[in-house]
Amino acid sequence: QVRLVESGGGSVQAGGSLRLSCEVSGDTFSAFAMGWFRQAPGKEREIVAAISRSGEDTWYRGSVRGRFAISRDNAKNTVFLQMNRLSSEDTAVYYCAASRGFKESDYFTSKIMYDDWGQGTQVTVSS
Repeated sequence: QVRLVESGGGSVQAGGSLRLSCEVSGDTFSAFAMGWFRQAPGKEREIVAAISRSGEDTWYRGSVRGRFAISRDNAKNTVFLQMNRLSSEDTAVYYCAASRGFKESDYFTSKIMYDDWGQGTQVTVSS
């Protein structure tokens, strides 16, 4: 059974940075395309960033492009989300998710393409 465990959330002032990590166990990590999602209170869960199995292909939602960076270390079974210049609009529970991608270059931006999810980590940005 695949297990995803996020860490690195917390409280930070606007303009600050956080680095989220998500360690995957239970299956071959390099077989998964990965995504980071977030859900703010009263809102739908939305995709933040996605990365292909190889790590060479990435996607970002417009509001985080240039501030956030997704990366992965297949040797450590871990995907990261570096978040810089945080604002109060980034406050949410952040989730990592795994998808059994078809090609090494595949990444996915839709929730329905992801098979396994972590429990989430809270990110709170105060202005």
